[in-house]
Amino acid sequence: VTTLVNCPQNPSSKKKGRSKRARVLLASVEEATWNLLDKGEKIAKEAAVFKEELHAALADVRKESQALQVSAEAFTSDPCSLPRRQAVVPAARSLLAAVTRLLILADMVDVAYLLQHVAVFQRTFESLRNVSSKSDLQKTYQKFQKDLENLDYLAYKRQQ
Repeated sequence: VTTLVNCPQNPSSKKKGRSKRARVLLASVEEATWNLLDKGEKIAKEAAVFKEELHAALADVRKESQALQVSAEAFTSDPCSLPRRQAVVPAARSLLAAVTRLLILADMVDVAYLLQHVAVFQRTFESLRNVSSKSDLQKTYQKFQKDLENLDYLAYKRQQ
């Protein structure tokens, strides 16, 4: 988007081989968008919260991706045309906004899942403080250890 916006107002009419690079760029943006949509659909299937919002965001990304594809194909056919270049900019910005919204929602799902496990861990910790026998202490401690390992793994996954 920045490259398109910061272009000279009167690009030269010489082709300079730019159309080939534009096609390659368009193909890589399309591939990245489809990969993002695939992962987003998997997240939406597994999500317990924000399901509707995720599906709406996925639909928005699909729509904006198609709009960018149409305007970008026109641009790649004539990369020296200023009006075509100017048409690509809002389409690229719209796709970027839709992708950002999807990423934020996916992050919110991840945080909600992590917070559920924190709550489970806290309940186990509280029950550990209130045990009355040695056998209960051993059982609760084992559950505490398992919950802590799970929480540690989820935190590690989130960092990745």
